[in-house]
Amino acid sequence: MAFMRVEFFSEVLHMAVAAEVVLPQAAKVEIGINAKETRDSKHPVLWLLHGATDDHTTWARRTSIERYASKMGLAVVMPGAHLSSYSNMAHGGAFYDYITEELPSVMRQFFPLSEKWEDNFIAGNSMGGFGSLKIGINHPDRYSAIGCFSAGASTGRPLGNRGGLFDDASYRMRNVMLHGGKDLSGTLEDTYHMAEKNKNLPELPRVFHSCGADDFLVDEAHRMRDFFLSMEGNPYSYVYEEHPGVHGWEYWDTHILDFLRFLNLDIPEDTEITN
Repeated sequence: MAFMRVEFFSEVLHMAVAAEVVLPQAAKVEIGINAKETRDSKHPVLWLLHGATDDHTTWARRTSIERYASKMGLAVVMPGAHLSSYSNMAHGGAFYDYITEELPSVMRQFFPLSEKWEDNFIAGNSMGGFGSLKIGINHPDRYSAIGCFSAGASTGRPLGNRGGLFDDASYRMRNVMLHGGKDLSGTLEDTYHMAEKNKNLPELPRVFHSCGADDFLVDEAHRMRDFFLSMEGNPYSYVYEEHPGVHGWEYWDTHILDFLRFLNLDIPEDTEITN
């Protein structure tokens, strides 16, 4: 595999940004790596989003995502989005537009990444799980699978303090910075609304949802689980898994593997994807 830090200018955000990128490379004599042969043309890609206290480096630093992806011939793009909740902020950058429009365009200019629906997947942890679900549901024609870890769905309503992660004053400040404190129920920020609105479209992403049993967001995860499983016919092929664990990297490093298996990519039968 090739690992790169890519620094470039964002026209949408009006500033320099960075992303970390893993690209398939079938190196036959590299010790300890059993990489899948690369494609002749363009690679399937996972757009992997970080959580609220992290940045574009964290998935690579705290998990073995590069090693896991090598066995699948999968490219991984890990962008940064600060504390934006992957939204167009009322007082800040247009991070939703950056992640959904500009980032894929720029990355495909730089690297041989597939544009095919069946080759594009989006996932994330915590704020990134919240963001990946919002983006994937809003753009069902772009992503064939969504991975949501340790998060629930966006309601479009102002955030409430959860589990003491930030104090009340910090949450009030975030609500003002994100959306001016407005209730955005029934808009693109309301994933429940958008999931219901889009449920009869001909192409929908499959949704994989995983949360630790002792995660402080497990109640929100249960609310999301109950919503998706109540939809007649399970149009999003929604799967929920709950395992022992808390809101932390031991859980995400272990269970990102479950999502990679969920993708059902063409992996040789004798290939084991393990941590």
